[in-house]
This record gives sequence, structure tokens and C-alpha cells, in this order.
Amino acid sequence: MMMLVALAGLTLILMVLWDAFETILLPRRIPTRWRISRLTLRGLWTAWAALGRRIPRRNAREDMLGLYALLALIGLLVIWATGLIFGFALLYRATGSAMVTAGGPVNFRTDLYMSGTTFFTLGLGDVAPASPMARLLAVTEAGTGFGFLALVLSYLPVLYQAFSRRETRITMLDEWAGSPPTAAVLLRRCFESRDPDGVLKTLLRDWEMTSAEILESHMSYPILAYFRSQHDNQSWLAALTAVLDTCALAIVGVEGIDPFQARLTFAIGRHTLVDVSQILRRRPTGAAAARDRAEPVRELREWLAGAGVKLAEGPDADLRLAELRALYGPYVEELSRLLLMPLPPWLPPEKARYNWETTAWARTGRGDVH
Repeated sequence: MMMLVALAGLTLILMVLWDAFETILLPRRIPTRWRISRLTLRGLWTAWAALGRRIPRRNAREDMLGLYALLALIGLLVIWATGLIFGFALLYRATGSAMVTAGGPVNFRTDLYMSGTTFFTLGLGDVAPASPMARLLAVTEAGTGFGFLALVLSYLPVLYQAFSRRETRITMLDEWAGSPPTAAVLLRRCFESRDPDGVLKTLLRDWEMTSAEILESHMSYPILAYFRSQHDNQSWLAALTAVLDTCALAIVGVEGIDPFQARLTFAIGRHTLVDVSQILRRRPTGAAAARDRAEPVRELREWLAGAGVKLAEGPDADLRLAELRALYGPYVEELSRLLLMPLPPWLPPEKARYNWETTAWARTGRGDVH
């Protein structure tokens, strides 16, 4: 019987340590489906998103959803620590609960208390190991607890550094593509410059690097996909979708624009969406057609023509644009449903204002800036 208890405790400890190693230290996609961290984060998000869908106001909903990532991290760390403490308590029990106490009987609650105080290196002294094996376990657990806490402290800064780099790019896109970002506004802004081709190349080159950074960071730390942007009309998914929309239009044909850089940015952007979808276990659907019907390409051409931007026309251009949209549209639609992040339209909403034009106290006039 004690052998089974020892085996259960050792198995639990190894499961928690291996899961923490894969989650924090192993910078690659993990094919294992049944992991403590994955089941914990997915279960918490399912419940949290269900509550978020019941909130009708966007601001309140985003504030509520924005708490998920932090609470999920805290919950995951608590589950890891609890698993280790319980696992070592089972090992103490398997060795006969050889403890010296200040008074009272020695039972499994004593083992749990001993395990908890040892894991967090409290050293209270009211319970002490009384056998060589119990002392060895206590030293091992103290070292494990110390290393585990150090690992956790190093984990959080890495997450927030990656989040900060991502949000910097998203915030900068506001001045180019609006709030929410749209391909139409981005192209119009480029054509307001004296060198639209050079300006668009520079912007797409920056987002080529940004997409690669999102791919690397979100593959290593999938929890980053759930981190919300500071503004409720922005998200990493909406920004990447707007950039891919722009690339698709440039590849099909925009007068005065060389499509070469657009093809490169499109490739890495789609690669990012595909791999993030795989890491989050989301299979793409054919729902992208609904977005195409809601935003006819004809209206997009007319709107851009009024701003001096001429898109390629004709059945071949429409077919090519639909083919490009089919390469990434199903992925963004599925991620949007999972993460509750709205996707940008092709055209800016009526009376839309940029985030820099509004404050908590008043709205600015549009002036001649945009």
C-alpha cells in the first residue's frame, strides 16, 4: 500500500515539474494534449469567456476579459504549487510519517503541513523530520520549492516584455490605419505622402519583423494570445488582420505600389496565424466568406478611388483577392471567436475616431491631421 502511495506522490511531482519545464523553459511547440497548464488555461478561459459574452457594453467586457491572463497565471502557479506540496506529502506518508511534533497526533494533515512549510522554506520548527528518509525528502522539497519560486519570478518579466513589444507596434499602427485598424485607411495614409511605395514598404517591413516576433513569442508562451491591448478597439489579431488585408490588396494590384514586400509580409503574417491557431488547437472554418459579403470589394474600390488610390479591377482581380483572403480568413475568424477579439472591416466605420483624438474628458476636433 505504501508503495502505491509513494508512486502516486512521485508521479504527481514529476508531472508538475515536467509541465512547468515545458511551459516556462522549453521554447517550442509541445504536441502533448493532456497537460496541466493547457487544461487549466483552457478550462478557465471557457468559463471566463462565457461570462464575458453576457456583458453587452464593449468597454466593460474588455475590462473583464483583460483580467483573465493575470488571474490565469496566478491560478496556474497555485495549481502547480499545490500539486508539488501534495505530492511530497504523499512521499512523507509513504515513509511512515516520521515526524516530531510539538504535540498532538501525527497524521496526513501533519504531512501536508510539513510539506507546505518546507516547500515555502518557512522553517517554523514545530514539525520536524525524524528519520533519515524524511530528512532527505525535506531537503529535496526545500530545494525544489526554492527553484520553483525562482523560476516563476523569472517567467513573468519575460511575458510582459514580449507583451510590451507587441503592444508598441499595435499602438503605432493606430496613426496609420485608424482605430480599429483598416486596410483602406492604411493605404490612404500612405498615398498622402510623397512616396507611397516607399512608405508602405517600410511599414510592411516593420510588420514582417513584428509578425515574426508574435510567432516566436506566442508559440513559446501561448498565454500571450489572451493578453488584451490597452485600448478596447485594438488587438494583436485585428492589427495583423488589417496588415494582411493591406498585403492582399497590394499583391492583387495597387497602382504605384511594388507588391514584392507585400508578398513577404503576407507570407510571415499567414505563417503566424496558422501556427498560433495550431498551438491554441483551433481548426479553421469556412466562415471568412461572411466577412467578404459584409464588405463588398466594390465599395472599397470606390472609397479608395476618392482618396486617389486605384486598385486593380476586373474578374481576375476579384478572384485573386478572394484566393488570398481564403488563405488567412478562416484562421482569423476562428481565432476571433475563441479570443473574443473583433476583426476589422475593410472600410473604417462611420464617424470613427482615432484613439489619439479622444481623451477621458473630451474629444478633439479632427482638424487637418487626418
